[in-house]
Amino acid sequence: MYKIDPKYNFRLHQVRPRFKNDIENVLLYIATEVSKISTQPLDSFNQQLFNAIRLYTGNATKTKKTIDNWRTEIAALFGFVEEDNINIIGKAGEIAKKLSEEQDLVQFFKYFLFHFQYPGGHIKTDKLKLVIDKGVKFKPTQYFLKVLESGEKLTEKRFSVNKAEATHFIYNDLRVTRDNCNPDEVVERILKNRNNEIELDWRGDIIRYAGDILDYMVIADLLVHHKSNYYINWNDRETITSFLESKKWFTGYDYLYNTNFQINVLKPIEDDWFSFVNKDLGQDLFKTDVLKYLGINEDAYTQLIYESISNLEDSFDPDNVKSTKEIGDFGENLIVGHESMRVKKAGREDLIHLIKKIPTAFAVGYDIQSVELDARKRYIEVKSTISNKSLNFYNFHLTPNEWSTAETLKDAYYVYRLVISKKERRLFVLQNPVDNYKKDLIKMSPRNGADIIFTEKSGEWNELLIWKQ
Repeated sequence: MYKIDPKYNFRLHQVRPRFKNDIENVLLYIATEVSKISTQPLDSFNQQLFNAIRLYTGNATKTKKTIDNWRTEIAALFGFVEEDNINIIGKAGEIAKKLSEEQDLVQFFKYFLFHFQYPGGHIKTDKLKLVIDKGVKFKPTQYFLKVLESGEKLTEKRFSVNKAEATHFIYNDLRVTRDNCNPDEVVERILKNRNNEIELDWRGDIIRYAGDILDYMVIADLLVHHKSNYYINWNDRETITSFLESKKWFTGYDYLYNTNFQINVLKPIEDDWFSFVNKDLGQDLFKTDVLKYLGINEDAYTQLIYESISNLEDSFDPDNVKSTKEIGDFGENLIVGHESMRVKKAGREDLIHLIKKIPTAFAVGYDIQSVELDARKRYIEVKSTISNKSLNFYNFHLTPNEWSTAETLKDAYYVYRLVISKKERRLFVLQNPVDNYKKDLIKMSPRNGADIIFTEKSGEWNELLIWKQ
């Protein structure tokens, strides 16, 4: 059994969410709920967050302690809550708002991993003191990527690590986490261990912390997971390079190294840590390029979108809708293709020219003007979410204008709830949301428009039709 030299053996821990197996659904839900809570005294903020977590599917019968643990884990690990412990105030973190608004989980996990480091405010203060006393300064995601890159250069082929290797050769070895040794050295240790066929400790409680980071990197589309092995994902070389070359570092704890500090100095630094992880989120670097993400040919969609807007007003700039880096735009493009195929397959190809994507600037309360097979108008609002896993995410938000338009158009108004993952593209079609609300088929909460929660009875899942010439 492989053993790290005791003088280098130091085990790192981070918060491990109890909802790990449902993490994407939970984070989307909680991000939306946190974003609804106004800035207010910390106790009342936390109570509202507690109440929201209690309402998540399956939580109604869970103990108060379990719900409190969820709240703590979400706030500590993912930075969804910013606390001002001087004025005792809580507010929604910018990263929660960004996830709620953009529905881009791949992007969210990139930001989370880009900032994640040891030491950080996500660690309990007693464990945090041990990390600093040991001299640890470590960015897991960046170092994992460096090892994988070095492995490919040294072996001249695809190189992977598994969770046990990531744990014993990287996460729990001070030569890495404290001394920042050359990644080539780690690769050589891994290869030597493989050649000597020395067994590694695979117990779940041993490998879970490094394993969680690897799994988050898969969700972020930084790694590809095959069987038990994790490979670097070079499809998005720009993002990988930004991680490899990043100098991003939270310096709030740096002055404590090599000092005999007391644990009580750590708590005040937490506020600065959570401000740090909620800064610099406006850049477009981590927005998901969905065509690249799904491996879909861009030319067909570019042509389709140009055709769909060809007869709009001359004042409309086509460049505003051709970007494939916007999840909402791409979802709308997919639905233009879906609607075109729907009428084409029904033998009404003559109606395709009536299917139009409507510029946001027109503020008509829907995204796409489509058509029924008898040439009546169909008005579609598209709500898209992108994730690396399949989701069961039964909610969306309608603006005041969209809700008002739905009231006016009645049965001609549709919401297309589109969930995009690499393995599948799922489309739920909900007709006349206002009437559905009156019939108790959906739940609606007024909030700058309407927050909608729906069920399988509210509409129907449709196969998403991909446009083909």
